[in-house]
Amino acid sequence: MPTSAELRATARTSLSGNWLPAIGITLLFAVILGVVSYIPYIGEIGVLLLGGPLTLGLITYFVMLVRNEKPLVGLLFGSFDRFPVSFLVYLLVQIFVFLWTLLLIVPGIIAALRYSQAFFILRENPNIEAMDAIRQSKEMMVGHKGRLFVLYLSFIGWAILAAIPFGLGFIWLYPYMLAAQAAFYEDLKGRANVGSI
Repeated sequence: MPTSAELRATARTSLSGNWLPAIGITLLFAVILGVVSYIPYIGEIGVLLLGGPLTLGLITYFVMLVRNEKPLVGLLFGSFDRFPVSFLVYLLVQIFVFLWTLLLIVPGIIAALRYSQAFFILRENPNIEAMDAIRQSKEMMVGHKGRLFVLYLSFIGWAILAAIPFGLGFIWLYPYMLAAQAAFYEDLKGRANVGSI
């Protein structure tokens, strides 16, 4: 089972020669949702509506990057044809994590880890329903939530360094983390023997 260091190494290898477009798509994602969130009265609704397809597009980019498939930044907008299911996954995951967080912070973190693979699964199967993607994520993460949590924790030092120059380092850190998450999914998918989920 690959360690967090090995998953980060896989991410760096995938990003080698691809840093600029990876940073570009991550920045574009953040700027779009950030600008929309500041629109008076409808900002939160706008983020809710756009969050699903944009997240699916972002995940698609980094999965393809880790698979050495040379993705294009335009993939960020390539999932709007799957708006209903991507919107539902985004909405339901937000709701489930929020409800678990009402109990305590720790159950909320566990829920976020449990449903963390839903968009990856959605990306792999064009015909899957929203609740099936969430359910399969839950099943895949049995026994692996701790691994993903440790992977996230392994970025804390980088996050501290990224925050020092006015947070500019996060422009580099977020693509790194997304690539590592895609590498985690690739490993998890193989171990779960889910094939063409």
